[in-house]
Amino acid sequence: MNRRILVIEDDPDINKLVSMNLRDMHYEVESCEVGSRGFQMALAGNFDLIVLDVMLPEMDGLEVCRRLRSAECYTPILMLTAKDSEADRVVGLEMGADDYITKPFSVRELQARVKAMFRRVEIMTQKVLPADSDLLKFEALEIHIAKRQVVLAGQPIELTSTEFDLLLYMAQQPGLVFSRSQLLDKVWGYQHSGYEHTVNSHINRLRTKLEKDPSKPDFVLTVWGVGYKFAETVSFVRSKP
Repeated sequence: MNRRILVIEDDPDINKLVSMNLRDMHYEVESCEVGSRGFQMALAGNFDLIVLDVMLPEMDGLEVCRRLRSAECYTPILMLTAKDSEADRVVGLEMGADDYITKPFSVRELQARVKAMFRRVEIMTQKVLPADSDLLKFEALEIHIAKRQVVLAGQPIELTSTEFDLLLYMAQQPGLVFSRSQLLDKVWGYQHSGYEHTVNSHINRLRTKLEKDPSKPDFVLTVWGVGYKFAETVSFVRSKP
């Protein structure tokens, strides 16, 4: 089955360029140029990826992203931002975007980023655990690998695709410290200096969803000057459901 991508970009030339090059990669692509229309298409279209511009008429990309996540739509989002707009990039990640690419960007960078986002899920589901294990338990936290679900104290926790992959990658190696560049490489599938905000924002969102007190986390810990690790002091069980 072909991957389906929705492109929401109001500049007709950029929209056409992005859509054309994604189709050249044999993806099915739909597009629109208005934020409110893109929001409705994203909810109804069962897409595998959304390429979302920040500056859109009627509803900007940040609001589209926020509403999609509020509606429990966790389709991966690749956000297009202006080169000098760090604030938009950070806010976009905080709203639930999975990654971003800055304008102007090359076709090769766009294609590589899209491939990396699709490849990440495949790698994480195929290689992270032995075949006889599908459940990670850390006290009240359960990570169901095949279902890509997280349960905390009996309640399901809604995570985006990237949030889940980041949590899973760290949780399968409790106590091991990862730098931001290592997490970019292993979870996002690329290395790029200046993209550390991507990791920081996703860690902050994970803590907001998982920790009793995000300022004093029990699971996802900061190792100052180095990076992050998953706590090794919680009780750990790996088993079949």
